[in-house]
Amino acid sequence: MRRAARVASPLRSVIIRNHGEWIMDPILLYGFPKGSSMGLVAALEWLGKPYRLCRIDMLGEMRNPSYARINPRHETPVFITGQGEVLTETMAIAAWLEARDVERRISFDPSSRQADRMHQLMAFVNTGFTAAFAPLWAALEAEAMEPAAKSVLRAFGTARVIERHDKLEAMIETRQFLLGERPTLADAVLVGVARWLDFHAVAEKSRWPKLAALRARLEADPAVLYATALEDGGSDPGTGSCKGHVALDELIARFGK
Repeated sequence: MRRAARVASPLRSVIIRNHGEWIMDPILLYGFPKGSSMGLVAALEWLGKPYRLCRIDMLGEMRNPSYARINPRHETPVFITGQGEVLTETMAIAAWLEARDVERRISFDPSSRQADRMHQLMAFVNTGFTAAFAPLWAALEAEAMEPAAKSVLRAFGTARVIERHDKLEAMIETRQFLLGERPTLADAVLVGVARWLDFHAVAEKSRWPKLAALRARLEADPAVLYATALEDGGSDPGTGSCKGHVALDELIARFGK
């Protein structure tokens, strides 16, 4: 993997004036290490429209008091629209992308059965599936916690993760991706979180063969490889849709409350 220093574009070069209105490429703030927001970077690549990024250290700068000005919950992802509106929460950002996917590259006609199925899968992954890992993250990150309490959290989290994986395995149909022969927003919401199974060493992914095969296809996808490389600090041109990175302090100064 190629590595390069991350050079952020000055914000003043990102914003332009169009017919009296200040507009810009939308900006996704994505987290590392192992942020769920990695999947949204892949979704932006699949969408193929201009965007920019801001890379956030979730164990460092995201915990700084100043970060609360852009997200009081000290979380990623955060999305800044072309009109400078700040969106938080994965599902809200996914809805914004879906509404602008006029070519239907990552979604479906809103009135279609496929769209209903996509929303169902996204909701399951973003709620119960993702939340099942919360005790494992808490045990990992709580430095002052007693070992016995950490052990209880790990046991509870492990059981919840396994149960949620069982449910998702039953929901997966025999297709290349969750909803057909191309990845959609549902796959984007899943791919950033599914790898937490390995990170927390919960169980062998082969225990869920349909999910393991889906993960293998997604993790080999060029957009996902690109998103993972950026997350790891590498340099990769991707499709060319990403127009560069923007510094966090500039975003907080301009869009923070």
